[in-house]
Amino acid sequence: MTPADFQPTAPLSGSADTDSQLPIALREQDVLDAAQAGIITPAQAHALWARWQARVARATGAAAAVVPNAALVGAPIAHGPRFGFVNVLYYFGGMVAISAMSLFMTLGFQAMGVWGLLAISLAYAFACLKVADHFKAKALPVPAGLLATLAVVLVPLVLWCVQNLLGLWPEGGSRVFSEYHTRIDWRWQMLEFGTLAAAAVMLWRYRLPFMVMPVAVTLWYMSMDIANGLMQNAGWDYQFMRDVSLVFGLGTCAMAMWVDVRTRLSQSEEWRQDFAFWLYIFGAIMFWCSLSLRDSSNELGKFLYALLNVGLVLLGAAIGRRVFTVFGALGVAGYLGYLSHRVFQDSLLFPFALTLLGLGVVWLGVKWQRNEAAIHARLSRWVPEGLRPRA
Repeated sequence: MTPADFQPTAPLSGSADTDSQLPIALREQDVLDAAQAGIITPAQAHALWARWQARVARATGAAAAVVPNAALVGAPIAHGPRFGFVNVLYYFGGMVAISAMSLFMTLGFQAMGVWGLLAISLAYAFACLKVADHFKAKALPVPAGLLATLAVVLVPLVLWCVQNLLGLWPEGGSRVFSEYHTRIDWRWQMLEFGTLAAAAVMLWRYRLPFMVMPVAVTLWYMSMDIANGLMQNAGWDYQFMRDVSLVFGLGTCAMAMWVDVRTRLSQSEEWRQDFAFWLYIFGAIMFWCSLSLRDSSNELGKFLYALLNVGLVLLGAAIGRRVFTVFGALGVAGYLGYLSHRVFQDSLLFPFALTLLGLGVVWLGVKWQRNEAAIHARLSRWVPEGLRPRA
């Protein structure tokens, strides 16, 4: 019996007069939802659930499945915020503010000069961190994470201003900061390394998963800027850029898996959150897009590409990360489309065979849904303990 499937229906009150009380069906997720809403803390939620389970276990004579101190080891990572109306407002407002200080910085804003930009960016960052502290103290992790993330996003602007004021900005570099998000240039690398260092410090300070998003984006930018720096003398080489992005994608996915393992096995409530989510997203994008842009000149290479995408589907199921499943499915669909329009374009039987294949996939989906738990259990045997999905 595990905490996730234990459903107490007996009254949980300490009163001796329990006959007048109605039984209440309670799941562990209900207690975690109360913590997410700020009614109680996550630590209190786990402690309450362990206490209730132990009480019912004593009443039924069963062994308690959870020991409060040991329950933290290997427990499932905390679920992210649900997209209710309030959270939509949080994220919409936060992303508008982040975009205003990054993607949509106008020339008019730039006209204030380097000193003006530095003063405003430092004031913004200080104010964001103070408000993030306030929200975190009030048990509001979503707005706290958004404000702390905005402070991280401002780090490249601060560093760009400092480099310009000290005369350290390399010759030939852009004189407009807004091009940081639109122009590939090796000169941005110092800003990117500085952003990663600042993000690591702020993550240690605030421990909020959304703050990993600018880290993942910065790694994506870095993959392109480092490739640009390595091929300065050779000129623009699209294939080299693509291959560097593929390597960075693999590295980012490996980092995400390492973070995932550390997160799942952490004994700290704050660190057992989904910090790997954004790393998986951008790592998979870099790897899969670079892989898909490689032009194989033979049918064997294309078939191996399809098999690799099938492997991504299985990997996503094995470790509980749908991003791999989605990209793997897109790759398989692309290969089938290639077969339809190139290899079998004049075949009368191929449309019928493809129809049967599609119906077979639907049937496979039905069987998968009915036996999902057993399939996940079987696939998870092939992955390390720390990466196995938990309920």
